[in-house]
Amino acid sequence: MSVIKKFRIKNFKQKKELLRLERISLHFGKRKILEDLTFSLNQGEILGLLGPNGVGKSTIFNVIIGLLKPTYGSIHIEGKNVINEPIFSRTKRYKIGYVPQYGGYFHDLTLRENLNAISEVVIENKKLRDEKVNLLISKFELEALQNIKAEFLSGGQKKRLVISLALLSNPKILLLDEPFAALDIMTIKNLQQIIVDLQTHNNISIILCDHQARDLLSCVDLAIVLSNGKVIAKDTPNNLIRNIDAQNAYFGDSFKIN
Repeated sequence: MSVIKKFRIKNFKQKKELLRLERISLHFGKRKILEDLTFSLNQGEILGLLGPNGVGKSTIFNVIIGLLKPTYGSIHIEGKNVINEPIFSRTKRYKIGYVPQYGGYFHDLTLRENLNAISEVVIENKKLRDEKVNLLISKFELEALQNIKAEFLSGGQKKRLVISLALLSNPKILLLDEPFAALDIMTIKNLQQIIVDLQTHNNISIILCDHQARDLLSCVDLAIVLSNGKVIAKDTPNNLIRNIDAQNAYFGDSFKIN
C-alpha cells in the first residue's frame, strides 16, 4: 500500500473546495436521519465516511445525487447551490458519478452492451462513445469479459463494470457506496489501487463509505466518523483512530489500521 501513503502526502498541497454539505437535516416524520450535518470535499481528495449501521452514510449519497431532498440545509458544488437541481442535472451539469453498493448494471446484457447502453445516454457523438467504451474496457482490463452477461461476472468484475459505467460521463465527483463489501482480500487491494489511480490520473474527487474500516482508511486522505446523523470527527486516518470521540462512537480503544 506504499503508493497510497505516498500520494496522500502529495494530495494536501491542493485545497480547493469542490463540494460542501451545509447544515443538512433529513427527517422522516419524527425520526431524524441526518441532523445539522456539515462537511466538505476538496478537489482531488479521497474522503471516507465511517459509522455504525443506520447512521446515514448511504442516505448522504442519496442527498448528494438528488434522490432525497433534505428537510433543511444546502448542497454546494463549486460554490453553486444545487439543492433544487434534479438527479439528471447533477449527473450531467455538475458531473457527479455514483456507484451503488448493489446492482447498477443490466443483468441480462453483456459487459460491453452495458457500457454501450449507458454511453448512448451520456455521450452524443457515436465515435466518441465507441472510443470511451474501448478505453474503459482496456483501462480496467475487461477485454476477456466484454461478451459475458453481467449476471455471470464475479463480485470484483461487477464492481469494475459499475465503476466504468459511472466514468462514462467523466465525473468530477465519484461516490462509492461500500465498494469493498463481500470482496476477497486481493480484489479489495486491486480496487483500492483503482480508486487511487482515479484520483491520481483522472483528478476525480471521491467519497466512499464502507464497513471495512481498515480497507477504507488505507486509501483515503481524510475520513469522517458519523454518529446520530452528525459529523463527530474528521481527520487523517492516523489521527482519526486516536480521536477520543471517534473511538467512543466507532473504533473503540484498540483499533489499529495495520
